[in-house]
Amino acid sequence: MIITESIHKDGCFRELPELSRHFIMRLLFVTKPISQIVLAAWIPHQEPSKDLGDIAAEHKQSTQILLDMYIWQEMKDHHGNAAIKLNSTFRENLKIATLGGGKPWTMSAALDPDPHQRDLEFLDKYAMDRWESVLQFLVQPGRGATVISRDAMRTLLHAGLIESDESDSPNMQITSSGFQFLLLDTASQVWFFILKYLETVTERGLSLVACLTFLFKLSFSTLGKDYSMEGMNNELLTFLQHLREFGLVYLRKRSSGRFYPTRLALNITAGQNKGNLDVPKQGDLVIETNYRIYAYTTSELQIALLSIFSDIEGRFPNMVVACISRGSVRRALLKGIGAEQIIHFLRQHCHPQMYKQNPVVPRTVSDQIKLWEMERERLEFSEGVLYKDFMSVHDYLLLSNYASSKGVLIYSDEKQRTVVVTKKGHPAIKQFGKKKQSK
Repeated sequence: MIITESIHKDGCFRELPELSRHFIMRLLFVTKPISQIVLAAWIPHQEPSKDLGDIAAEHKQSTQILLDMYIWQEMKDHHGNAAIKLNSTFRENLKIATLGGGKPWTMSAALDPDPHQRDLEFLDKYAMDRWESVLQFLVQPGRGATVISRDAMRTLLHAGLIESDESDSPNMQITSSGFQFLLLDTASQVWFFILKYLETVTERGLSLVACLTFLFKLSFSTLGKDYSMEGMNNELLTFLQHLREFGLVYLRKRSSGRFYPTRLALNITAGQNKGNLDVPKQGDLVIETNYRIYAYTTSELQIALLSIFSDIEGRFPNMVVACISRGSVRRALLKGIGAEQIIHFLRQHCHPQMYKQNPVVPRTVSDQIKLWEMERERLEFSEGVLYKDFMSVHDYLLLSNYASSKGVLIYSDEKQRTVVVTKKGHPAIKQFGKKKQSK
């Protein structure tokens, strides 16, 4: 499916590999099919560090991406040879995006100076406060003082980050996926959350195409600049209100007729770079080689996140002392959180002083967390019933083979003449053994 908005074309174009972008620009003003033999000669300049095999692989990957996305169309030239042509819809809209033209954005209408102008510091704080309220609810759904909108709660339920038998928040609880979501960086969290929200827009009576178009426009907006709401229909105004609740835009009040995009919105289509959200942020964790963590924070959210995989030992006015232990890591592992996720979280939230050492997270700490994970994966516990003291090898083999055929055999040892079966399969095996004894 090719989206016919020029802004979408430019957004799509910038996410392509460099060589794919190069191919597109060479064909942007070419309307006739180009032979694939000619295209095969379009190779990047050979660098000393690259061999011909790497160059060929890069060329093949870059062309295949364009074919898979229907940006290139396969056809025959006037000689009957296999050829390529740039999708005409893509070409025309990319021309508009690069050379100018097309319909002006609805939100680009002229505005009078805002008497309530908001600076970047305010917008950054507003966006993170809004987003952290969603995360705070996720940490303790229904038990904390944090209240979020029904739209945010609905998205969390749809994404499987919280679960509930009823719609009442006191019955909600975080899932294993929810714990893993909390340890992601902010940009990845927002990206995942918005994708799940977009899956439900049609159920909310909104147009998916209109919402996607507006999101793309937001990603090309200027941080700190106010934009007009003039000409927006009720669907877009509702969507804008939802984005406000998630912290992607700041809207003082609906009647103001203007809104401010935040950094969360500007990075929503950052593609491969979405993990590097440009929000001024300073880490607050100091990690020692004895597994002790000093968190210089008063944020309840940060403390709650830290308690997922560590034991809180003490709280002070501006600092929390925690310790990573075998029990705390196992507790996190049982919730579906992996060792690499814990280490990534620690590295991401380290105090600037920690970055003066290499590695940032002490190797003794990171290695021990991985060992605790391997220790858990090494053993698998199964509840079962033991059969032993068989009168003969024949009796042992008879019972062992029958249990194996029924799929209830856990363990067998011919030398010791012992068989372990599942608890569920025990009644059938016991009855089988009695029948054989009676014969």
